[in-house]
Amino acid sequence: MCSGSREQEPSCGRPLGIRAGPNGTLFVADAYLGVFEVNPSTGESTRLVSGGQLVAGRKLSFINDITVTRDGRKLFFTDSSSRWQRRDYLQLLMEATADGRVLELDLETRELTVVMENLRFPNGIQLLPDEESVLVAETTMARIRRVHVAGLNKGGMDTFVENLPGFPDNIRPSSGGGYWVAMSSVRPNPGFSVMDFLSQRPWIKKFIFKLFSPEVLMKFSPPYSLVAELHDGGVCSRSFHDPGGLVAGYISEVHEHQGSLYLGSFRSNYIAKLDLSKV
Repeated sequence: MCSGSREQEPSCGRPLGIRAGPNGTLFVADAYLGVFEVNPSTGESTRLVSGGQLVAGRKLSFINDITVTRDGRKLFFTDSSSRWQRRDYLQLLMEATADGRVLELDLETRELTVVMENLRFPNGIQLLPDEESVLVAETTMARIRRVHVAGLNKGGMDTFVENLPGFPDNIRPSSGGGYWVAMSSVRPNPGFSVMDFLSQRPWIKKFIFKLFSPEVLMKFSPPYSLVAELHDGGVCSRSFHDPGGLVAGYISEVHEHQGSLYLGSFRSNYIAKLDLSKV
């Protein structure tokens, strides 16, 4: 029986990303177990990609988020690291390892290919309307990259927005033509940010992990929740804040539906709802 403990994570799994396909099925990205197609009516699931398998010589160790084309033929998903697992995400954040990737799965041929590599903690992923590019949250770097997956620029990458006020997690479309970005931790300005401090001092990270447990280190990261609606060029049209994380701390997911935002957290056991007509 799964209790949610750190030790049981690899065997019990941790579903992190979920998308609806055109035929009513769901595509689920599990950090450990792989990528699945799920029939929500029957609960039947089919594994499409196995977690831990080798792709281009490197393991899929931390599958994270997923996005699907409108015709349901292709999936794109992030593998946050080939070294660290989800339960070691703090080590990945502090080490800032550039071993994350974006992968493409062709559901007709079952061909699995690497689209982009050498990313630092690629997290949330979202197809753009033309389906020639995906936005990828590069959490450690506090920026969002645009990776070209089709068309003349295929194989290229540029920056959608950088120097964000927090560390971006998932990305989802907004009704205003932009993208909702959940930031699970902010970068105080002015103030002290543990992640920014350590990113400039790599020599001190191993020493810190010998002294403090991940639980203690989390206390240095304030539960300040931030959700921002971003547009091309880094323009922010709206943002919502919960400075003390009193309603929903460590926001990692935001989804807009029928005039409300539904907010998920990687540390809370509930979903919060924000009625946009009242703010």
